[in-house]
Amino acid sequence: MRPLSSRIRPGCRLGPWIDPRMLRGMGTVTSLFARKMVAAAGDGIDAPALLAWAGLDPVGPWDPAVMIPAETYYTLLERIAEQVDVTDLPVRGGAAMRCDDYGALGLAWKAALDLMGSFARVERYARLWTSVVRYERRPDARGMLFILHRPGARRLGLRLSNEATLASAISLARQVSRAPVSPLEVRFRHAAPKTTAHHEAWFGCPVWFGADLDALLISDEALTRPNILGDEGISRYLISHLDAALARVTEDGDLVTQARDAIARALSEGPPRMDAIAQGLGLSARSFHRRLSEHGLTFQTLTDTTRRELAEGLLRDGRHGLAEIAFLTGFSDQSAFTRAFKRWVGETPANYRKAGRSP
Repeated sequence: MRPLSSRIRPGCRLGPWIDPRMLRGMGTVTSLFARKMVAAAGDGIDAPALLAWAGLDPVGPWDPAVMIPAETYYTLLERIAEQVDVTDLPVRGGAAMRCDDYGALGLAWKAALDLMGSFARVERYARLWTSVVRYERRPDARGMLFILHRPGARRLGLRLSNEATLASAISLARQVSRAPVSPLEVRFRHAAPKTTAHHEAWFGCPVWFGADLDALLISDEALTRPNILGDEGISRYLISHLDAALARVTEDGDLVTQARDAIARALSEGPPRMDAIAQGLGLSARSFHRRLSEHGLTFQTLTDTTRRELAEGLLRDGRHGLAEIAFLTGFSDQSAFTRAFKRWVGETPANYRKAGRSP
């Protein structure tokens, strides 16, 4: 049989270049979210198996500094949905979040003088637990819109994640406020689930689906009410630590992005070597390993994730045959690619493409 490289159809993009669209959305989120949602799903799921599939030790510590790919998190939520009804899962998962789960950021949330200060800290320091979400505080005639910006198609996992994120924001607000907190309204861009009763009961206000934003609308009265543990001196101390942590995470996040890009470009030559990728980034293999470890990652995890997400993107793109995708993702032949892909997502590449999976 001819080698795979000689069977790639003319015009296929090979060599060091990979369409950057295939690499979009390869951000990370804290593994804490995955563990909380799995726990909230209850006994109807195989929790240890799901956590192990996501690369997490089922009995390991709940460390918010350990990150997992956002795509893995969304797929994890979709796998939960295959086993149990997830209509109210985001509400239960969000309600389970506690300030102390977030370490220094949670303490800074509690130490802010009022809820406006708490939300301001989330807006500034969200990068400490996710690289795929940006928050915005926007003035409104009735108070403030706390907006969740998350790019990507509205696949089920992303929709569930957005609902849980806004539910957790209200959970944290209720833990620090001197009086009960309910937003004036909640908005989600995606379509409504089969019932919105669980959401409305939790938020205590109208919940609008199919809206123009993913956001909470909170009154000025709630935002300016003093927090129970608000302390300016403690806040200054915590903010200095958070600024230092944000600088480190931003630097490491840039490194991870560059490493993913380098791995993707190298895959058509076979599985990349850590020393070669590190050298291309201007680092020694030891320094590269240490910096990935500080970000809760290993080179093997990063490589496997990049291969998987690149394969999913190429399958959705539809312009490449399975043999080409095997080559572009570093497999020696199509059968090896098929076995690996089935291990990753539970179905063959052909079935994945036929089902038209959303990105």
